[in-house]
Amino acid sequence: MHYEVTDADTAAALGSGDVPVLGTPRLIAWMEAATVRAAASLLGPGQTTVGAAIRVEHRRATGLGRSVEITASPPREVGGRLLTFEVSAVDGSGRVVAVGEIDRVVVDRGRFLEAASRPLLS
Repeated sequence: MHYEVTDADTAAALGSGDVPVLGTPRLIAWMEAATVRAAASLLGPGQTTVGAAIRVEHRRATGLGRSVEITASPPREVGGRLLTFEVSAVDGSGRVVAVGEIDRVVVDRGRFLEAASRPLLS
């Protein structure tokens, strides 16, 4: 997945810093989007995935107008509900911006949404 850093993607805009460079929250959102896409072919009817854990090292600043390529490698072993994706971000110069892992859990979409909409106990 290819992105270009805009003002809306900066640490200053996202409140995660005060500099006009790619903010870590946006980087992680892009990485999560790549894992959702990579997980799609592993799912059965009525299934989806939800984020469970994120372990990412944001190693290099990326300025406005610069490009970032995000990749998510499918899990080596698939068989349970937990899917662990290796993720990376590389800038237009070929330099590593970030690396890490993101865990997603396979859930039944209907049951998940039903549980999420139940009223809280007081």
